[in-house]
Amino acid sequence: MTKQRAQLKILLLQIRDDAETCQEELDEFVRYSHLNAQQFTVLNAFTTPEFDVTCMDGYDALFVGGSSDASVTQPEQYPFVQQVNRLLVYCLEQSIPVFASCFGFQAAIEALGGTVILDVANMEMGTYPLQLTEAASVDVLFHDVPNGFWAVSGHKERALSLPEEAILLAYSELCPYHAFRIADKPFYGFQFHPEIDPADLKVRITRYQKRYLDSEAVLDAILQSLQQTPIANQLIKKFVDRILLGEAKG
Repeated sequence: MTKQRAQLKILLLQIRDDAETCQEELDEFVRYSHLNAQQFTVLNAFTTPEFDVTCMDGYDALFVGGSSDASVTQPEQYPFVQQVNRLLVYCLEQSIPVFASCFGFQAAIEALGGTVILDVANMEMGTYPLQLTEAASVDVLFHDVPNGFWAVSGHKERALSLPEEAILLAYSELCPYHAFRIADKPFYGFQFHPEIDPADLKVRITRYQKRYLDSEAVLDAILQSLQQTPIANQLIKKFVDRILLGEAKG
């Protein structure tokens, strides 16, 4: 029997080392999922680096957020990366729905057999128009998304190759892999941030400016160029409605 919206339980895996950003990220997923905060349970990999795949017991989906504090390309420095990867593989094998954003996207790429690289020259930081593949036109989440939709993106690492069973759904001029799903599984990855809108991004990159940007002038230029991202933000609710609740696409 399909659950009602209010009955859904989401495990949000966070990979962030400061409480303020953790709270913001949770609030963002709550806002755009149209669920209640009480329906989310947070597992933070920094505070709980050891966890078993059985942590998914009783949950209807795994959401994985971004990170300004860790890298999937440095598992020796961040040993919880291997735990994250095992959890993602377990969810795939058990057909547990996954919504993985930014760091989550990159972790899924590595966990499922693709490759992630550092590519500072093509770093994205701001809002970008994303193009759709032909496969997106028949995808349950993307079939009614317009080509060239705007999304928030912030990353210095990117996928070099996708897992064998991944189906590419979206890309940008600078980043060839921005969204994928795994064939015949309720498993989605997004290099961009469906959970973040321009107002959220302004707060986030102002806080982390010294980590990513060379100067205040660069920050100001990004902030002046931001575009609204309602189409990207709607993807979280579509995931809840169409994947978790099984509503007919339309």
